Amino acid sequence: MKAGWEACVSFSVAAYVYILLWIDMVTVEATPFHKIIPPLQSLYGRRGPSLSHDYRDALTKSILFYEGQRSGKLPLNQRMRWRADSALSDGAADHVDLTGGYYDAGDNVKFGFPMAFTTTMLSWSVLEFGGRMGDNLDHAKAAIRWATDYLLKATAHPGVIYVQVGDPNLDHKCWERPEDMDTPRNVYKIDADHPGSDVAAETAAALAAASMVFRTTDPTYSRHLLQTAMEVFDFADKHRGAYSDSLQSEVCPFYCSYSGYNDELLWGAAWLQRASRNVSYIAYIQSHGQNLGAEDNVNIFSWDEKHAGARVLLAKEVLLRNSKSLEEYRGHADNFICSLLPGTPNSQAQYTPGGLLFKMSDCNLQYVTSTTFLLFTYAKYLRVSKQVVRCGNMIVTPTRIRTLAKRQVDYILGDNPLGMSYMVGYGAKFPEHIHHRGSSLPSIYQHPQIIPCNDGFQSLYSNAPNPNRLVGAVVGGPDNNDHFSDERNDYSHSEPTTYINAPLVGSLAYLAHSFA
Repeated sequence: MKAGWEACVSFSVAAYVYILLWIDMVTVEATPFHKIIPPLQSLYGRRGPSLSHDYRDALTKSILFYEGQRSGKLPLNQRMRWRADSALSDGAADHVDLTGGYYDAGDNVKFGFPMAFTTTMLSWSVLEFGGRMGDNLDHAKAAIRWATDYLLKATAHPGVIYVQVGDPNLDHKCWERPEDMDTPRNVYKIDADHPGSDVAAETAAALAAASMVFRTTDPTYSRHLLQTAMEVFDFADKHRGAYSDSLQSEVCPFYCSYSGYNDELLWGAAWLQRASRNVSYIAYIQSHGQNLGAEDNVNIFSWDEKHAGARVLLAKEVLLRNSKSLEEYRGHADNFICSLLPGTPNSQAQYTPGGLLFKMSDCNLQYVTSTTFLLFTYAKYLRVSKQVVRCGNMIVTPTRIRTLAKRQVDYILGDNPLGMSYMVGYGAKFPEHIHHRGSSLPSIYQHPQIIPCNDGFQSLYSNAPNPNRLVGAVVGGPDNNDHFSDERNDYSHSEPTTYINAPLVGSLAYLAHSFA
């Protein structure tokens, strides 16, 4: 990965009316939709939308992807067989054990900030839709535990949180397999004198969310996760500051905290409230919510910006638990939904001509998968509570929200102008030249000899397909005109990340059950 914002950190009239058709919004206007919307086939050109997808197959593969990102000693039941053990001495130079965890993307660095967000979103996916996962549930929980075991190591020493392993500047000067890497495995940490409220609060959110995943099956582990989450959140709140101010070039421009840390404090408190049911977190949110940006006009959700996620999470308390003290978050969540729907008074969303939500030119699918998950999840809360969203003079039902969300997932899986699935190994046509070191170089089992740092670049620039298929990986995706070149060196569009997949797991679980 080159940078969080670079590498996986225009709106036409046709796209506008196209989305209106998908969401099928109810308005007070009398003009029938068939008189203002062109035929669906004409918007697709020669390719119409697929009648169905094998969502369960896509779900299985989206979880399998995480086995290709594992760092450390691999288990005997490892299914991504071309991978092997790597980074077995992480932390040793600092006399700590930081083995395990995930490489964030196509490089060999373990960035704690996006790893924690990945863990939170995998856990939320299981909490909301785990009952729909079938035999994929155990694999999803294993993916979560691979991350939480590492995060517990990173938070095991009081007053210190280890937030990164590997020098990204030097790592990106090499193209080598994780099994071969000989770049410095420097360890980076935050403490009271070098704060990082953003990464600490996200870590707290991850541990709190995961504690609920394991509450029934492993209560001892669950309690340990929750207790650690509370301690880490206290640290984040007491020692305020952005971790990128403390660590500077070691994390920037890779995963700078561009949005600051207020959103993570609100997000972390929301997760601790849900996991612990401790009223102190409700009091914290009530007292500090406005200062933490509760009313900020934000319609993006990502590893860096959490306000939208916090609003949906807290709105659940209003919709399903009738929490009057959090009523404002229901309104904020409704506004977020309305901002995504074309034709509403406060719509802010842009879509490609083929109908894909478009936020940023680099790694746009991370925003699509995270937003889509919020759409499915909020629609679930609305359905259970028998509520709707009012966007000016439009009434938007849960069904219509899910229709928009499903359309985004279907686009990713191949219902797009190129007929391209953006998930490796799913469908007849998918990316074969992804920006990923381990996938693009010969497997250690096929080529046991070390491939030195610079020798690997011939694979980076090769036109040959990746020899190792990273099944389930979702890449950064097409540009704002639905174009995708499938070039390995185009990291902005061809690089997969853990945080693209994490929210997609939940969305696919819903669809696999509902459209079996």
